[in-house]
Amino acid sequence: MVNYYSAMIKKILTTCFGLVFGFCVFGVGLVAIAILVTYPKLPSLDSLQHYQPKMPLTIYSADGEVIGMYGEQRREFTKIGDFPEVLRNAVIAAEDKRFYRHWGVDVWGVARAAVGNVVSGSVQSGASTITQQVAKNFYLSSEKTFTRKFNEVLLAYKIEQSLSKDKILELYFNQIYLGQRAYGFASAAQIYFNKNVRDLTLAEAAMLAGLPKAPSAYNPIVNPERAKLRQKYILNNMLEEKMITVQQRDQALNEELHYERFVQKIDQSALYVAEMVRQELYEKYGEDAYTQGFKVYTTVRADHQKVATEALRKALRNFDRGSSYRGAENYIDLSKSEDVEETVSQYLSGLYTVDKMVPAVVLDVTKKKNVVIQLPGGRRVTLDRRALGFAARAVNNEKMGEDRIRRGRGHPCQKQRRALGGGSRAVAAGGFGFAGCKNRSCARAGRRL
Repeated sequence: MVNYYSAMIKKILTTCFGLVFGFCVFGVGLVAIAILVTYPKLPSLDSLQHYQPKMPLTIYSADGEVIGMYGEQRREFTKIGDFPEVLRNAVIAAEDKRFYRHWGVDVWGVARAAVGNVVSGSVQSGASTITQQVAKNFYLSSEKTFTRKFNEVLLAYKIEQSLSKDKILELYFNQIYLGQRAYGFASAAQIYFNKNVRDLTLAEAAMLAGLPKAPSAYNPIVNPERAKLRQKYILNNMLEEKMITVQQRDQALNEELHYERFVQKIDQSALYVAEMVRQELYEKYGEDAYTQGFKVYTTVRADHQKVATEALRKALRNFDRGSSYRGAENYIDLSKSEDVEETVSQYLSGLYTVDKMVPAVVLDVTKKKNVVIQLPGGRRVTLDRRALGFAARAVNNEKMGEDRIRRGRGHPCQKQRRALGGGSRAVAAGGFGFAGCKNRSCARAGRRL
């Protein structure tokens, strides 16, 4: 009887082992077939091997002044060797600690993330390597499907076989989106700290290294507390990887960071000329005019054009003096924005300050009909009826319909020392000024067309 049960158990175990082995062989076979079918269909790596980042159109005067810049993406291509070691280490510690030791996919990282997700009962972390992120950013969508992930793994392997680790890192450092219209770490260093990427401190590098995971959530200007936690995590990873010492980590954690948004200086005297150039290049190259990094040098001298522009604006103001307020240039529906300050900052970043008129957006209208506006850089200013001048009658004036001043409207105000104090200025996205330029032709010079 004992032999009977023993033989039965052995038979069951043998059968189970055979089934498991068979399923494993079947699964491996399916994966092998999928690889053999999919790999030859993967896209060519020409766009990586001959990388041409999207660069804005820049227009210069004859004397070298920038008179116009057009393009959604602000980036500055930088060789990997020109990025400071402290930034390279911070990014690797944040995104892919085994970057120089894996073949495109970090198997140990995948296993660790899988265990963590099973223990937590939800997807808490992924395991995408820097190479996988390059594959996704250049070739794939962000949808979370098995097919997309499978293609991402194969592409990562193909990239690793074709490019050096430093070249992959260079592509990542120049292509990744880091919020505030910054693409690449060189651009982000300017936009967040107004400094060359080579001059970043350890604390600043760790802060920027936290942005790829979620540019909005870890934006140090909008979410300083969350960004600080991310910075601490990265510095601890760097310490764990022996990239820095305990003293360096503590010093970086205690360093007070100063954020200063970089603003490209555009000479305002020849915007009409710049617009003519933009139109001509657009007719010739289409949308590529804004992404190929064209640099156009005109025959206009900035000093000559300044005199002519001032004369034109003076004549237009005199012609239109005494007219009633005629409405703003644009309207933003802020009720649909999850982050009003970020939405307004993004909008204002594409507008110019013209003839002491600074772009601004109306955030609120108080019970006393004072107007709260946001200026470039995030500063908020409250304008009372005296500061609003002739435009005060338009505040929440239903009779004026769409021309009334209300939340979300862009309005220009000229310098008002008494209302704003200390020479502060507030203006809007084109249209007519609260206390200055009232002619649409004059104000439109400040718009990015």
